Amino acid sequence: MSNALPQGLKLIATTVLFAVCSASLVTATPALAKSAPKPVLDGSAVATPDQYSADTAQQIFAAGGNAVDAAVAIAFTLAVTYPDAGNLGGGGFMTLYIDGKPYFLDYLERAPQSATRDMYVDDKGKAVPGMSEVGYRAVGVPGTVEGLWEAQRRFGKLKWKQVLAPAIHYATDGFKVDARLQKSGDDAAAAFAGKTNFSAYFATLKAGANFQQPELAQTLSRIASDGGREFYEGRTADLITNQMYGHGLLTKQDLRQYKAVWRQPLTADWNGYQIVTAPPPSSGGVGLIQMLKMKADLKQAFAGVELNSAPYIHLIAQIEDRVFADRQQYLDDPDATPVPTDKLLDDAYLTRRAGEVNAAEVPGAAPVKPGLADASADKPQTTHFSVVDKWGNAVSNTYSLDGSFGSGVVVDGGGFLLNDEMDDFVTTPAAAAAAAADATGAGNDELNTIAPGRRPLSSMTPTLLLKDGKVALAIGTPGGSRIFTTIFQVMTDMIDFGMSPTDALAAMRFHHQLLPQKTIYWEPYHPITGDLAEQLKSKGYTLEGQSFNGDVQLIRVDGTTPQPAADPRGVGVARVFQ
Repeated sequence: MSNALPQGLKLIATTVLFAVCSASLVTATPALAKSAPKPVLDGSAVATPDQYSADTAQQIFAAGGNAVDAAVAIAFTLAVTYPDAGNLGGGGFMTLYIDGKPYFLDYLERAPQSATRDMYVDDKGKAVPGMSEVGYRAVGVPGTVEGLWEAQRRFGKLKWKQVLAPAIHYATDGFKVDARLQKSGDDAAAAFAGKTNFSAYFATLKAGANFQQPELAQTLSRIASDGGREFYEGRTADLITNQMYGHGLLTKQDLRQYKAVWRQPLTADWNGYQIVTAPPPSSGGVGLIQMLKMKADLKQAFAGVELNSAPYIHLIAQIEDRVFADRQQYLDDPDATPVPTDKLLDDAYLTRRAGEVNAAEVPGAAPVKPGLADASADKPQTTHFSVVDKWGNAVSNTYSLDGSFGSGVVVDGGGFLLNDEMDDFVTTPAAAAAAAADATGAGNDELNTIAPGRRPLSSMTPTLLLKDGKVALAIGTPGGSRIFTTIFQVMTDMIDFGMSPTDALAAMRFHHQLLPQKTIYWEPYHPITGDLAEQLKSKGYTLEGQSFNGDVQLIRVDGTTPQPAADPRGVGVARVFQ
């Protein structure tokens, strides 16, 4: 593919290249800079949600950066050019493979210290409409800047200022708004009207217009000059707390206390590969491994069953019932509650669970196991990107503001949005437990409840596959509770059914979870209609459409050749840089 830089970025790329040529400007990191490793792949590659972040990656690789430098630069660029999900005021997860070793970085938001278990319910125990989703009280302590700072300090090759330079350029000089972003902005403006200051900053998001964000450029410049902790302890922290004062819970102390956490990634063997994926507080890694292993245990049941046929969907739905039952009953912030991860991923346990699956089972005839999982609860407005460099390092990163444009609150003087991550907690614990008890015979009203400093349960599942100690796949997607079921389908389409990355991304997807019972969700990109719909209905399923399609960004490595692919449902870009 062509490596020519867009005209508007030549000047900044030249600056980055000039800087990296000076030995004094290259950060020496023990992990990567002791010697100059030889390339092991034919090039570096990215799969990103938009063209601007792909252009950014090209600049970083041209300057000698590695996968982590590129990932951090992409994330900051998306905070400018993809503001409905890319962010400074949100949080996320990063799965890495650096110099032959796997790592996982948790930079998810946390509840403020003054948060309480029942802060979103009235005196009758009922939820106050919108309070956990819109406005100041919905905001958790942001983790994105700390996470990116921590990753780049540990593993990056370039100077911190170099990786922020592209984002500063787009915020200062602007970028061309596309139709997708205008629609997202219009929808958000309607939802936030009269409730936040969203429109004061984003009313001019019009397709074809050049959109500049001078306050955001100043914020990024401060972070570039003073380091990531500036966001939590400097002028930017003051702007955040001034914005929140008298309205929300977030304080300067909350910001100062925030730290990203390096956790042990989940690993498992599957079909000749090693899975490296997200541990709790993500539920996605556990769910993904459970689904993959149970399907492998059911090889005989799937023999001769056509992909995405009614019998196939029925078998997968039964697997999903069991995965979501475990998710609701056992998974939580591991710093708040012991999570039995090893037991949930034990081969004998999963073989026993797979043995419960029966092709003749009547959907919803009996509860699988205690749990409540409402398909409408998790929001899909997240974003993911995958990066592999020529040295064989890889980053799979998923981060979010939670809802589209988060809480709708923009930090005055800072120009960036704050999340509504508090909505990912159980905001009505008593009602949730009662509903679970009514539906399944038992309830747990303590898991994922609000407490000071706690991280909410997430479904984000940035994932890597290794083959013989080398990266074979980097993959992830937005999609709320559909994230790991989507990744499962794309992975099995490629590996079990031999599809190319492009074909696997274009294939039909569906979603099912424990509750609502007997419900199969289909997507607008490839709806379930005709004979397939009738066959599923005859088995007892209800079919329900969803507005969200998914936006998988993946890179498969075939030998020494990276093969990036962007989901046709979105506007993502896949590029290889020789």
